[in-house]
Amino acid sequence: MKVWENINIDSINRLSPRAYFYSYLDKEAALTFEKKLSMGYKLLNGIWDFYYTDAPEYSPEGFYDEDFDSSNWCKIRVPGHWQLQGFKSPHYTDLYYPFTLNPPYVPTMNPTGIYRRNFYIDESFLGKKIILRFNGVDSAFHVWINGKEIGYSKGSRLTSEFDISDYIRIGENTIVVRVYQWSDGSYLEDQDMWWLSGIFRDVEIICEPINGIEDVFVIADTDSDYKDGIIKVSTKLIQNLKGYSLDYEIYDFDDNLIYKENQIAQCNDIYFEGKIKGIKKWSAEEPNLYKILIILKKDESDTQIISLRIGFRKIELKDNVFLINGAAIKLKGVNRHDFNSETGRYVSKDDIEKDIILMKQHNINAIRTSHYPNSPEFYDLCDEYGMYVIGENDFECHGFELNDMFESFINDSKWEKAAVSRMERTVQRDKNHPCIIMWSLGNESSFGSNITAMADKVRELDKTRLLHYEGDRECKVADVYSCMYTWIETKERMALEEAIKKFNKPFILCEYAHAMGNGPGNLKEYQEYIYENENFQGAFVWEWKDHGIKAVDSSENVYYKYGGDFNDEPNNKNFCMDGFVMANGEVSPGLLEYKKIVQPVKIEQIDVKKGLFKIKNLYDFITLDDFDLVYTIYKDNDIWYSSQIDIKGINPNEQREIKIDKILDITERNSSYSIIFSLVLNKNKKWANIGLELGKDEFFIYNGMKSLNKLNLGIIKKDTNMLAYFNSNDKVICFDKVLGKIKYIKKDGEVLLEDGPDLNLWRAPIDNDMYLLEDYYNKYFLNDIKFRVDSIECDDDLKFIVNKTYGTTNSPWYYKCRYEYKFLPDGSIKIKVKGVPSGKKECAPVMIPRIGFKMKINRNLNKVRWEGRGPHPNYPDSKDSALYGIYEKTVDELFVDYPYPQENASRGGCRWVNLSDYWGNSLMINTKKEFSFSAMYYDDKDLEKAKHCNELIKRDYIVLNIDYKQNGLGSNSCGQNQLKKYRCEFEEFEFEFVISAFNKNEISEINLLRLQNNNF
Repeated sequence: MKVWENINIDSINRLSPRAYFYSYLDKEAALTFEKKLSMGYKLLNGIWDFYYTDAPEYSPEGFYDEDFDSSNWCKIRVPGHWQLQGFKSPHYTDLYYPFTLNPPYVPTMNPTGIYRRNFYIDESFLGKKIILRFNGVDSAFHVWINGKEIGYSKGSRLTSEFDISDYIRIGENTIVVRVYQWSDGSYLEDQDMWWLSGIFRDVEIICEPINGIEDVFVIADTDSDYKDGIIKVSTKLIQNLKGYSLDYEIYDFDDNLIYKENQIAQCNDIYFEGKIKGIKKWSAEEPNLYKILIILKKDESDTQIISLRIGFRKIELKDNVFLINGAAIKLKGVNRHDFNSETGRYVSKDDIEKDIILMKQHNINAIRTSHYPNSPEFYDLCDEYGMYVIGENDFECHGFELNDMFESFINDSKWEKAAVSRMERTVQRDKNHPCIIMWSLGNESSFGSNITAMADKVRELDKTRLLHYEGDRECKVADVYSCMYTWIETKERMALEEAIKKFNKPFILCEYAHAMGNGPGNLKEYQEYIYENENFQGAFVWEWKDHGIKAVDSSENVYYKYGGDFNDEPNNKNFCMDGFVMANGEVSPGLLEYKKIVQPVKIEQIDVKKGLFKIKNLYDFITLDDFDLVYTIYKDNDIWYSSQIDIKGINPNEQREIKIDKILDITERNSSYSIIFSLVLNKNKKWANIGLELGKDEFFIYNGMKSLNKLNLGIIKKDTNMLAYFNSNDKVICFDKVLGKIKYIKKDGEVLLEDGPDLNLWRAPIDNDMYLLEDYYNKYFLNDIKFRVDSIECDDDLKFIVNKTYGTTNSPWYYKCRYEYKFLPDGSIKIKVKGVPSGKKECAPVMIPRIGFKMKINRNLNKVRWEGRGPHPNYPDSKDSALYGIYEKTVDELFVDYPYPQENASRGGCRWVNLSDYWGNSLMINTKKEFSFSAMYYDDKDLEKAKHCNELIKRDYIVLNIDYKQNGLGSNSCGQNQLKKYRCEFEEFEFEFVISAFNKNEISEINLLRLQNNNF
């Protein structure tokens, strides 16, 4: 039997799993945590010789021999994936296994990469135990040193260590690694991600004493009052070392020694417990880290020093909540993969640090390591910056669900060893990190005896942390009841409210709010449930970052590939593009919304006109002393007054009433007044500088506008058989009497509006519409709106009444619309539309994409100003982060370049929008009621047709949509669809707006609006 198909062989000569650490010979070096200053260290990253073959059996004869000549082999970078370096192609699936399901057997054609390089060892390594450490190899591998086989291992995202002391020599050495893409372990690694192979994490050689410490487990707990630290250290020696002792030294943040104890080494397994008075506790809000040195001594000489960063914190399960340091915390989380668009699952420490800093700046406090142990540096950084972590096992067999193989596989005792081994290696490597508050048994692998066996192993190894597994639907082993994508509104499945109360246990959503493309929506409603239910202790958005692979087309345009772009069949297309952060690192509007929804304060009005408000501190541990609450009062969107309020001393989960006396000074009622509160840092943090805004809220005080006297410029009307022309000084409005709509609007001889407006019910599909599209395209034909002009009549010389019917192909349901075009004396035009659902209304879709009006605008009018929500895009169910104001962007800046093109760029809550060119030529739309708009150089059809952003070709006009209503976003690519209150339905509507052509050099937008105020 092939070793890579033998489930009884978990490894050959691999060392027992243990904690991740380095050994030092002096304390000063140990306190730096620098690998190079350890007892002996060599990093084997770099350029290796590489030989690719389609199956292991095709390997060159004697490839592992010392004298084998690999000079004609290709070169490859380690760490990395061979598919991203020119050897075969990546393959993306969400849950399909890309081979026949016949466990433990894998394809005979099993892509194989052979790595080879030389390295040098100097005399400083003599007399020590020399360990070869692989931090990540996908999926199984053999290793040879100097022609001798060292061992074999599997478990792609798990650490593998080998003792190579007897095989290394001083001077030049040769290492050869043969990596197999498929192994029996592949059946346990069916996560939603690219199938990528090779040595993708660091390869290291480390040194330790021959007679030394094999493993160490440090528990930094607190007493029952959460005041004093309780330190518990379990140290395992390689053998019983007579005449040895252990020192335990703890240092504070400034490397001051604050605690020291000594213990005689009387056996292999040594346990120590001590108490440290008045410690500073660790939490995500205050990640206070100490350093502990575990010093092995012989006589009075230090023979080995292990340094670890520790954080004192207590995890408890009480009734139906879990507590960190006595507080029932709320997790504001995301799921995170290790991923870089150019290097795949190799991520540098800098990459990880950027991720965590960005998360902290967006109020995220928790990460689930979906769905495997992340790179070791990740946990160090989470300890340091403060992140709660669910440490997940490298275990998922999701593809079995499609074939009813879940139950038989997860209860098959032959796989128990492999399952338990993976869980043990996960716990052992990362057990010393304070950031980890839960261990997760894996993901989407049903429930059975092998899951129970893993749970038993976790309980045996670590009794200090909680146990998580979403597949444990009856909470047989899990401490926390966990669900995915539970709906708020549903009759077909268990709703969120029911799930929260199902068990007397803490409840979390380990995945929700699928952040794919333009979305997610409904974040606010989920967070309200979290705050309203004590045992609902948080949720983790799926997911942090898109998994697009960077590519460059023939025109040097960068775009990002997804499933199918490598002819990888079968695939799940762009389902890997589902993150808050795009593959190029750009933050999505969805992340901005999440930041607002989970902000650390809540401000509510008591009586806004009296200046009375209340602020609540939503942190679990810290006061608001490190923040200023800045408030700004706006008059007609200009700053009228700004100051700040002292919020020091507001304790966690407490609230305080605040009063803004300046509001009482407002006496004018012909202007609009609003107040914006902004929570900003007043101290530098490791993850942000002074002034960073972490929360904001807005309230309207008065809403008024002073009107100006009407302009009466006079209108001259000219008729032909098909067209009517309305001339007013320097403006011309041409009306098409056949189609019943405006043909164009000119100002000073230049066409500003080129066509429209006309009713529009369609938007380019967003990813969250995916389950609607079959009906949209092939049942309702919503992308193919047709109209009929029923009648056109002229009430008087300056008004047209147009009746139209709008429907779609083969549809018995349709809108009856009445347009009233009124040509105003100031040269503008007021359009009033009433739409009445007609025909067989019961045949209409439950939701329609939008009710709006589309028009074509001169492409030079590329400067856009609007009064409404902004500055970033917002939709009915994703708008809280976009505050009201006057904003300005170019048409290009409005556009969101989603890697899979789709509807985007809408701004809601608007009173007016103006598009202008360099010379001041302008076209403004304003209403009495709020509307949303989008402006871009692409038609809906362009966005539908393009599969990548680089395929979009700009039109020679701007497409302007003015929407009465647009459907919400939802997150139904995987989760709740649009909540009912955010749906755009086949409903009656009335919408009235004014279109004005003018020049900004003649009159400002605001004063034009004051003139227009008389028109409503």
